[in-house]
Amino acid sequence: MLRDILKGDDDQIDAVIETITKAKPEILVLQGFDYDLQGAALNAFAAVIAKTGPDYPFRFALPPNAGRQTTLDLDGDGLSGGARDAQGYGRFFGDGAMAILSRYPIIAEGVQDYSDLLWRDLPDAMLPTTKSGPFPSSEAQQVQRLSSHGHWVVPIEVPTLGTVTLMTSHATPPVFDGPEDRNGKRNHDEVMFWNHYLRGAFASPASEQFIVLGNMNLDPDKGDGLKPAIRSLLENPELQDPLSGQPTATFEGLGGLRVDYLLPSSDWRTSAFGSVANPIASRHRLIWVNLDR
Repeated sequence: MLRDILKGDDDQIDAVIETITKAKPEILVLQGFDYDLQGAALNAFAAVIAKTGPDYPFRFALPPNAGRQTTLDLDGDGLSGGARDAQGYGRFFGDGAMAILSRYPIIAEGVQDYSDLLWRDLPDAMLPTTKSGPFPSSEAQQVQRLSSHGHWVVPIEVPTLGTVTLMTSHATPPVFDGPEDRNGKRNHDEVMFWNHYLRGAFASPASEQFIVLGNMNLDPDKGDGLKPAIRSLLENPELQDPLSGQPTATFEGLGGLRVDYLLPSSDWRTSAFGSVANPIASRHRLIWVNLDR
């Protein structure tokens, strides 16, 4: 990815930059963006965007679970060392991770990272089982993390508004598994994490000026997955849903599904919202909301 960013002749990267330039977000959460330890790709990407679009001097990414290999068989195929035996699916460490670009300072000392939370430690965890017991094994469930990519709480200092807190994650798709529904249950619990967090299960959450956002990979009505998780989040009285009912991605054979979410806390005033579709950039749309007090 870094090679293609630097070469400057990749149609998909050009389309992504065109989409971002059109929307001109002040704070942008990227998903499906490869992670590297020194942030070389993210810095190069921000520099290319700045040539025609917004300047993002503040950039943020944490080591993800995507591609973080274990020594165990985590997907139950009897083998270890594969892309699905990592803490989150990944052909290499950092494969398709998350990042944040911002025009405003990110308060690093205030960041909360729950990427290492074990799945079994989530309240009411929906751990997969079969007639033989825990799936794929009790040993695997002792080390399996909840987040397929990460769960981050990131405060940003915005002029005239003060601290704005992003709560972001990228859940695993609820497919590509067997009758034990491992990915479906993990997707459910990755989404449910935010309800537990907002109730104070892990720390005292921000009481105002926050936004829950990310690719939850779960439509409340259509497609695969355990719908109660996303419906519960959408019904949370602390949140509002300005993009209610709008599809955010187009999948072959399924059509438009709502899998990406931007849910401001109820104290925000929403002045405008929408999405930008560019099929060359991604089957997912860029979704945006203008917020004020």
